[in-house]
Amino acid sequence: MPDNSNRNTLIFAALAFAMLIAYQFLILGPQEKQRQAALKARESAQAQALPAGKAANLPGVAAKPVYVSRQAALQAAPRASIDTPALQGSLSLKGARIDDLLLKGYRQTVDPKSPLVELLKPEGSEHAWFAEFGWLGANLPGLPNPDSVWTLAQGDKLAPGRPLVLTYANGQGLTFTRKIEVDDKYMFTVTDTVTNGTAAPVTVSPYASVQRQGAPAVPAANAHEGGVGVMDRVLQMVKYKDWKKAGEKDFSAKGGWLGITDKYWLAALVPDQAENIHASFRMTPSAGVDVYEANFLGQPRAVAPGQSLTHVSRMFAGAKTVPLLKAYEASLGIPRFQDAVDWGRLYFFTKPIFWILEQFYGLFKNFGLAILALTVLVRIAFFYPANLSYESMTKMKKIQPDVEALRAKHKDDPAKQQQELMALYQREKINPLVGCLPMLATIPVFLALFKVLSVSIEMRHAPFFGWIQDLSARDPSTVFNLFGLIPWDPSTAPFIGGFLATTLHIGIWPLMYGFTQWLSMQMSPPAPDPTQQRIMQLMPVVFTFVLSQLAVGLLIYYTWSNLLTILQQYVIMRRFKVDNPIDRIVARLTGKPVGTTG
Repeated sequence: MPDNSNRNTLIFAALAFAMLIAYQFLILGPQEKQRQAALKARESAQAQALPAGKAANLPGVAAKPVYVSRQAALQAAPRASIDTPALQGSLSLKGARIDDLLLKGYRQTVDPKSPLVELLKPEGSEHAWFAEFGWLGANLPGLPNPDSVWTLAQGDKLAPGRPLVLTYANGQGLTFTRKIEVDDKYMFTVTDTVTNGTAAPVTVSPYASVQRQGAPAVPAANAHEGGVGVMDRVLQMVKYKDWKKAGEKDFSAKGGWLGITDKYWLAALVPDQAENIHASFRMTPSAGVDVYEANFLGQPRAVAPGQSLTHVSRMFAGAKTVPLLKAYEASLGIPRFQDAVDWGRLYFFTKPIFWILEQFYGLFKNFGLAILALTVLVRIAFFYPANLSYESMTKMKKIQPDVEALRAKHKDDPAKQQQELMALYQREKINPLVGCLPMLATIPVFLALFKVLSVSIEMRHAPFFGWIQDLSARDPSTVFNLFGLIPWDPSTAPFIGGFLATTLHIGIWPLMYGFTQWLSMQMSPPAPDPTQQRIMQLMPVVFTFVLSQLAVGLLIYYTWSNLLTILQQYVIMRRFKVDNPIDRIVARLTGKPVGTTG
């Protein structure tokens, strides 16, 4: 019987290595090139931008990719300010758009003095992103449009408990009133009223739209960006490239919600949940700009002469924090609102992992410590099968001299060799097939934690200790400047700077992971032949380079998991009186024999 434990370990390591290498070269590599190309294109466009330029082919669409600064775009229309505990910005009285929002609780980098995150941006600026509301009616002139200037009838600043009231009269007998309210987080409530002062009935339909001019310049890695919504409790996600290819995707539903999302941010429309709507994701190219739009249209309503009609809709514009999305889901009856976060195909596993991290965060107030506690919980959950596996590997290591002797004795008779090995395993009560259980058990947790670190805003800029200020980013330290002791940025090195800053970027946590992985493998029985042994010896080095590009939170998880594995292995090896590398290291350092060797 062949040594299945070593074979399975080698197969697992080879597959994992292949997956990580494929991920590096097929996903991370192209994404990095795409981000670099996008940044260069953006810098080029900004350098060539003219002072002004705006078009009228399509409401809300720039004539050509020519942009002005955000401040210049804001000054192009009269405005009313927005100031809440979570938001600051303004809305445009021209078109009554909500088109200028900054998130007070989030900075663009970990530097507390860096600019606030921009969410909505006015038309005329690059990557404009805004929302508008209104009425549509067939052959009905005088409806407000993006160029209509509304009058501020009540209030001077939109804030919680301080609504704004806007009015617009079309000069043909119809009067429009819009009341805009906002809570202390990210939910806007828009109450639109149309009053018919004509002598004949009119028929109108309420609508709302979120538009984004151009996809993000720097695409996010490992997270959905584009259209998102829930129609009849079915989650709809449309990536920008598919959105552009399809042109339009329509739905008929009752209630629900839809909008446009970034990795961490969302602008979503929420109609009345009792209303039948027609919703769509639409992409309209115009003069070099792709305009992405998520909108809904309500049912037609007749307004008799002298009567009024009121419609209420909502808009979420802010950060996708899971507790807040769940709170809105419960209080406003918004179906599956927390699924605005891209939980991935393994959502049934990713969501529980995030929930557990949340609970631990509530205890420790540090997501790094929460990851350590999650690791302990996982180790406890898999303690029994892991113990069986480590006992099997320890016994395998203990009888390794006997195995080698049998292989040498029957090297010319493979059938006899397998028979003798089988008999040896049976006598020692060893099951080689359980050797991979601990490694296989960690794969779902690794994938789920990888997704959680990638998409949950709670992990964004979440500090650990020391130099780790963002668990969702890679370890910022690097061996090429002695982990910050030398005031030099390796990325500035001629010719190889990009290579040093990406593929060869090795920080302290990757090195700690590599050492613990090496030590754990040293405590396992060796592979059956020298070639496999050399491959296994190289695996910790290769994994160190590959994993160094991932979120440091993953490395903290794996390093801590390796340490717990080593502790468990060490206790078992001492119990079975098997030689182990820890005792050998201690013996070399102290010059005295430590422990019992077999």
